[in-house]
Amino acid sequence: MKAITLTDFGGVENLVLTELATPAGADNDVLVQVKAISVNPVDVKTRSGKGMSSLFKNENPMILGWDISGVVTESKSPLFKRGDEVFGMVNFPGIGKTYAEYVVAPASHLSLKPASISHQEAAAASLAALTAWQAIVSHAQVQAGQRVLIHAAAGGVGHFAVQIAKQLGAYVIGTASAANKEFVLSLGADEHIDYKAKSLADATQNIDFVLDTIGGENIDSSLEVMRKGGTIISIPSGKNEAVKAKAEAKGMIGFPIRVQSNGEDMQKLADLLADGRMKAHVSQTFAFDEMGKAHLQIETGKTQGKVAVLV
Repeated sequence: MKAITLTDFGGVENLVLTELATPAGADNDVLVQVKAISVNPVDVKTRSGKGMSSLFKNENPMILGWDISGVVTESKSPLFKRGDEVFGMVNFPGIGKTYAEYVVAPASHLSLKPASISHQEAAAASLAALTAWQAIVSHAQVQAGQRVLIHAAAGGVGHFAVQIAKQLGAYVIGTASAANKEFVLSLGADEHIDYKAKSLADATQNIDFVLDTIGGENIDSSLEVMRKGGTIISIPSGKNEAVKAKAEAKGMIGFPIRVQSNGEDMQKLADLLADGRMKAHVSQTFAFDEMGKAHLQIETGKTQGKVAVLV
């Protein structure tokens, strides 16, 4: 099978297209013929030697990636049969090895792909959508009527978070550049804040829940606009260690999270995708041998929605 391996941590020139043996699964695994892959910031960080790179140091060959959509070709699980179209985030946090034509995945990490969406859209609605779902629904338990602030609302996690919070009946405020105002509002956000035009404190107040996808000083500015007892969840590894202490000092709740593979959560996302209540916005699609270009696009930090790679 074709696969993209990482020869060493560093630049995109280290992503090399190669031929490898097709992997074999164990009990409760499925073998998926991959149709599309989604690339996330964690892929880029790991490739550069940060992110999840510590897990890959003894891997030979190193194969990055976690998000897939494809077709089951072999099943050792009662959950899926040969021919089923499935999607999901494989083995996160761990090693997913999804930059390949065939991927072995625990069946419990996947869901059936809705027939109404493409493989690109399904792959895109994996890690980023799961992160948003687990933060907003599983951890924060956002309720109807709450004021929710989503940072980087035009990005991968952010654009799903806006849609999920709206489905729950929240009043949603999204931060993004002026260029992304219409996109953020089209997702269902009630308000858009141009983070370059004014300070957060001048733009909004009395926030019940903040989803921080940036970290660092963004945590401090977010706490300034939250109500007492409000909750902030911070996602970026390495930039959110202090969120709990900072929040508690101001009478609020704060914690970092790391998304976990979960097929039951994927099924809930699939239900939202199936009838259009949530949509994956794929702004760019690359060929498999253009994986480096996909990484470079993510590195800009300006991707609207998601990028996908066709296999």
